[in-house]
Parts: sequence; C-alpha cells; structure tokens
Amino acid sequence: MEFRLFPHPQTPCPEVCAIGVNIVRIDDRLELNWRIEGDIGALTIPATATPARTDGLWQHLCVELFVRDANGPGYTEYNFAPSGQWAAYRFDDYRAGMRELNMTDDPAIAVVESANALAISVALQADIAEGQAIALSAVIETRDGTKSYWALAHPMGKPDFHHADCFIGKLAARKRA
Repeated sequence: MEFRLFPHPQTPCPEVCAIGVNIVRIDDRLELNWRIEGDIGALTIPATATPARTDGLWQHLCVELFVRDANGPGYTEYNFAPSGQWAAYRFDDYRAGMRELNMTDDPAIAVVESANALAISVALQADIAEGQAIALSAVIETRDGTKSYWALAHPMGKPDFHHADCFIGKLAARKRA
C-alpha cells in the first residue's frame, strides 16, 4: 500500500521533492518503507548509533507512524531515526496520558542513502487491524537547522502530527507468510 506525504504549508523544504511510504502487512508484522527524494546532501541525517529506544527523535530527521485505536480516542506513536534509534508511545487521548509502549521485539531499521534519495525501512511487530486509521509523517532537518514537517494531511494552524485530521490512512488486509 503506497502513501504520499506533503509538507506543512508553513514549513516548505525545497531540498526535498517527494516523500513516499510503502506499507506491507505480513501476519503481525509491518514492513514500512519511507523514501525521501531530493538533495539528500542538504539534509542533516543522524549518524548511525546503537539501535535503542530513544526519546526526542522528532527533534531531528525521523519518520513516524501513528495508529488510532479502533474504539476510543487513544493511539500509538512510533518514531524511527536513520541512526537506528526508535521510540514507541501510547496515548489515552489527544496528547494526553503519554507513556512508553511495551514491545516484545525492537523494530529493525535499515537505511540506504544516495545523492538523490534516503530510504528508511522498518520491520515492526504490530498487530494492527485491517482498516485501522493511521497517520504517517516525517520530520526533515536541513544542514542549516531548518525543519520541515511532512504528513498525509495537516490540520489548520501549526504542524501537529497528533491531530485527528492527520489520521486519514487505512491499513490494507494482511498477507500470510
């Protein structure tokens, strides 16, 4: 399933011409592939680090998946950095009741960089129902420190990936391995 992200109108990024995300569901695993296209040399890409749960990834270049609960206002947020670091949180409601999400397996993050593209691939254990509402996003940081916020959709006003208006994606049916 292919998705396209768009920059927030207040945070354009001429160095990036497109961001796409492909998601494949196999049993209880998601394979997410972000592809950032443009002048990759103009971006600040976090250096490779020991893969570990790390807070604050959204402050630099990272990609994100949000999954809204089927019933109720709660949701889950996943952050993945090109460094190999990641984070996962549960929220009870819009930006409320935040806590670390317990995960049985750490996500596997792979990165391929070229002059014109940055590919970030993530294998994630997550049993998410077919048709569940999702939001996909990316924080892009350029070498001068400017940040650009990309998502499937943006609410009015400032960038806010947690906002209900961002949850416009749906997961397709799962494939069996």
